[in-house]
Amino acid sequence: MSAAGFEPFPKVRFKNLITVSTMLATIMQTLDQTIANVALPSMQGSLQAAQDTITWVLSSYIVAAAIATPLSGWMADRFGRRNTFLVCVAGFTIFSMLCGAATSLTQIVLFRIGQGMCGGALVPLSQATLLDINPREKHGSAMAIFGAGIMVGPIMGPTLGGWLTENYNWRWVFYVNVPVGILAFLGILLFMRETGTAAKRPFDFFGFATLSLGIGALQMMLDRGQLLDWFTSPEIRWEAALAGMGFWMAVVHFFTGKHTFISPAIFKDRNMSAGMVFAAMTGAVLVATSALLPPLLQNILDYPVITTGLVMAPRGIGTLVAMLIVGRLTRLIDPRLLVAGGLGITAWSLWLMTRYSPLMDTTPVIAVGLLQGFGLGFVFVPMTIITFATLAGFMRNEGTALYNLMRNIGSSAGVAVSSAELARNIQWMHARLGERLTAPVVAAWADRMPGMGLDTQKGMALLDALVNRQAAMIAFLNVFDLLFWITLATLPLILILRGAPHFKKGGGGGPPAPPPVE
Repeated sequence: MSAAGFEPFPKVRFKNLITVSTMLATIMQTLDQTIANVALPSMQGSLQAAQDTITWVLSSYIVAAAIATPLSGWMADRFGRRNTFLVCVAGFTIFSMLCGAATSLTQIVLFRIGQGMCGGALVPLSQATLLDINPREKHGSAMAIFGAGIMVGPIMGPTLGGWLTENYNWRWVFYVNVPVGILAFLGILLFMRETGTAAKRPFDFFGFATLSLGIGALQMMLDRGQLLDWFTSPEIRWEAALAGMGFWMAVVHFFTGKHTFISPAIFKDRNMSAGMVFAAMTGAVLVATSALLPPLLQNILDYPVITTGLVMAPRGIGTLVAMLIVGRLTRLIDPRLLVAGGLGITAWSLWLMTRYSPLMDTTPVIAVGLLQGFGLGFVFVPMTIITFATLAGFMRNEGTALYNLMRNIGSSAGVAVSSAELARNIQWMHARLGERLTAPVVAAWADRMPGMGLDTQKGMALLDALVNRQAAMIAFLNVFDLLFWITLATLPLILILRGAPHFKKGGGGGPPAPPPVE
C-alpha cells in the first residue's frame, strides 16, 4: 500500500467500543484454536470417524488460518480494513454455525477450512486497529489489552470446551461463537470507520500461491510429523520438500518481482525483522509448555483433569498481571530493557521446571507457572511496541499479518519439536535405565517388595511401570532444558533493536509516511 492511501485515525470517536468489538473478534478466533480439542472423542462417535481422521477437524483449521493470515494485509489495503473485518467476522460466525450443524466428517472439515480462512485475518486486523486508534504513548496499554485477548483464548479454550461438551454436546463449542460474532460485527459496523485503500495495487497470484504452498506444507508436516514418525514417512518427506520449495520460490519472487504480495521493504526494518523472530520464540515457549504440562501432570503425577486445569490457571493469571503492569512501564523504561527482563524471568522459570520431581506437590507447579506467565507477559507487550515503532504506518496491515503468522508458526514448531524430543528422550532414557537394572539391583529391589520378584507377573509389570515413569520424567526435564537454552539464545537479538522513538502526547498512530510512490 502506498503512503498516499494510508489514513490513520488517532482522533477517533468510540475508541472504547471499537476496542471491545475488535477484542471480541480476537478472543473468538483464539478460542477456536483449542476449544475443539477436548471435544474430539465426542465428535468421533457422533460423526462415525476413525481415530486418525478426526484430527483433521483441528488440522484443517490450523492450516487454513495460517494460509489466510498473510493475505489479510493485502485485503485490508485493497478493500479497506473495516470492510475486510466485517466480511471475516461474518464469515467466521456463519462457518461456526455450519460446523455445529455438520452431520459428517467431510462437512465439518470443509466448514473448518472456511472458518480458518476467515479467522486468520481477525487477529492481525485487531492488532493493526488498536495501534492506529491509539496515540504512540498509549501503545503499551493498547498492546496489553491485545495481549490479554491473545492469552484468554488458549487458557479458556480447553476448560470451556470440556464444560460445553459435558453439559450440552460438542456442537456447542462452535455455536458459542455465534452471539460473540454478532456482537463483534455490530460493534465494528456501527463504530469503526474505514481506513484508506490502495485501489491500484494488483493481486500477486504467484506470490500468494508459493507462500501458501510453503506455509500449508510446513503446517501439515509439523502437525502430522509425530503421528507418522517424522522423516521415516514418505508423506512427511514430501511435505518438507514442498515447504522448502514453496518458501524458496516465494522469497526469490518477493525480492525480485514487481508489485509483490509481500513488499521486501518491510524486512529492511530492523525492528520488524527481529520482532518476528521474538514472536516465533514467544509462541514456541508459550504453546510448547502448555502442551507438555498436562501429560506430565496427569500421567506422571496422577492429577485428575480438573486439578490439572486448576494448577495451570495461575500461569495465565501471571501473564495477565504482567501485561497490566508493563503497559504502564513502557512509558517510563526502555522497552528493550523490559524485553530482556522478561526473557530472563522466562528462562529462570524454565530452569526451575528442570528441577521438577515425581514426588513434588502442587506448589512448584503453581509458583513456576505464575513466574513463567509473568515473564512471557513482559516480553509480549514491549516487543510488540518495538516491532512496530519504526515501521511506517502504511505498512501496518502487512506488518501485523506477518508478525502474527510468525507467532503461529513458532507455536506449531514449538509443539512439534518438543513432542518429538519428548518421544525420543523417553525411548533413549528407557534404554539407559534398563541397562542399569543389573541382577544385584533387581535382587535388592525384590527383597524390599515381597511377592513382587521378577519371577511373578505383577513384579515384572511393576518394575516396567517404574522404569517407564522415571524415563518419561527425565525426558520431560530434558525438553524443559532445551526450551531454557532456546530462550537464552534469543537474548542477543536485543542488541540489534532500535529503541522506540518518543512521540508527543496525542501523536499519530505511526511514524510519518514516506512520499507517495507511483
